Amino acid sequence: MSVETTLLFILAGVAVVVAIRWVANRSGLPAAALLTLIGILYAVLPGPNIELEPEIVLTLILPPLLYNAALDSSLLDIRRNLRTVISLSVVLVLVTALLIGAGFHFLVAGATMAAGVALGAAVAPPDPVAALAVGKKVGLPRNLITLVQGEGLLNDATALTLLSVAVSAAVGGHFSFATTVGEFVLSAAGGVIAGIIVAYAVRASRPIQRDPLIANAISLATPFVAYVLAEQVHVSGVLAVVVAGLIVGHDTPRLGSGASRLQVSAVWRLVDFLLEGLVFLLIGQQLPWVIEGLSEYKTSTIVGAVAISVGITLLLRPLFLYVTQLLPLSMHTRLGGDPNSEKNSARREQALDGREITALSWAGTRGVITLAAVFTIPTETRAHLPFPDRDLLLFCAFAVVLVTLVGQGLTFAPLVRRLGLRANENDDARERNEARSASAQAALDRLDEIDQDPHDDVEDHAIESMRKQLGTRLERYRRRIDLLDQAESDELPVSPQYEAALRVRRSVIDAQRDELLRWRDAGQLTDEGLRILERELDHEERLLPDRR
Repeated sequence: MSVETTLLFILAGVAVVVAIRWVANRSGLPAAALLTLIGILYAVLPGPNIELEPEIVLTLILPPLLYNAALDSSLLDIRRNLRTVISLSVVLVLVTALLIGAGFHFLVAGATMAAGVALGAAVAPPDPVAALAVGKKVGLPRNLITLVQGEGLLNDATALTLLSVAVSAAVGGHFSFATTVGEFVLSAAGGVIAGIIVAYAVRASRPIQRDPLIANAISLATPFVAYVLAEQVHVSGVLAVVVAGLIVGHDTPRLGSGASRLQVSAVWRLVDFLLEGLVFLLIGQQLPWVIEGLSEYKTSTIVGAVAISVGITLLLRPLFLYVTQLLPLSMHTRLGGDPNSEKNSARREQALDGREITALSWAGTRGVITLAAVFTIPTETRAHLPFPDRDLLLFCAFAVVLVTLVGQGLTFAPLVRRLGLRANENDDARERNEARSASAQAALDRLDEIDQDPHDDVEDHAIESMRKQLGTRLERYRRRIDLLDQAESDELPVSPQYEAALRVRRSVIDAQRDELLRWRDAGQLTDEGLRILERELDHEERLLPDRR
């Protein structure tokens, strides 16, 4: 495919991603499922397709997607829910892979245990993009959002490590459980260490990150540095990226300047939007390559293999969640902090109820990681023989992706609504407004210290002006807290005065912007001057609080 054709494909893909995003916003349907269906539709039409290159996905696409997801995750929330996160991202992945491997070994004629485990490792890790997009839109409770995020960050490392071991066993014809466990532990530990090293290197660069352009360059390079560093020493690059992202995300409020953080956040949102969209289009386009080579298999063999793969993937997850939630939560005190603290007690990991288990089970959609992983299976063994049942493994993996991503993805939002699961917006808003009040009070206290400092030459009227602004803001936050305390439901109460004040402030900013445009159009203000003044208004508008 020529460069021009490739560029045309990319531009067409971006256009489709934008259009589907607009449709998804209007319809409430998950963009990931819609893009996958569009990719399948295009794949069956005459014309060229783009074949999935696993190395490109694993090296160039996966690191930034995982890193951005880690930046948006909460290290503290994951730690509080560590037992469930670890059980889903490590134990469930291993159990899924081994059960699918055993199913292939005993029920699919001629299949080997190692080849089945390789398929199981590929289909075991959920890709939470579709589930999170829908879950956040329908107001899924924060504890479930944390579990889906935490699982999605860590399970890829488990799966890809196990996959490499299983492929080596299948290629070499020998599978050792002890060797598998040893290689997995070594790879995971090395990945964690590599991620910590990169994260602390980013932390050390804090003095130069006040420049937004430098901060962006460092942020965009970080996931690739972590991945390459880990892969060079033959440990988990995926886990290195995740660990680096979690630590850097936790440190972000201390890194760089406000302008740097705003710009870095905007750049990552764009990168994430485009990469995710193109990746889901790419999934659908793999259909022609996936169905190639199936002619040598009997229909009964194909149906049986798909039934094993899809059945274990769908049924094991809710069963595993139900069983693990029956176990005592003995790690709460260690993970949640001071057991005597009322706030920590409220935030310690709680057992999931039936509705939450159902929702979390349905959030296990598979995506590009599954296909990228299964496509890394080589075509030949060391003896130059065809890899056992590779074409069948590819088709089974695609079937799992299609059933979960499209089937579960399209039904996830109605299921969550039917279950009546919603985040407690009142409590979340109260927490934020209490923090805002504390922040404003700290600012007033600092003004008092500055005012009493005999060596400070700040004029009194400047301090009084700032004190008045902070006092007004603090009073607004406290009125909001009182309104939230009086609310009788979990939903946010509506304050006509609050809403009216926000409308007035936005209207005033719009009037200022319109006047600046008139000055520019009349030749009284240069375009450069307009951009500077408009940026000031944009930041002021961004600072306006929402209803929460």
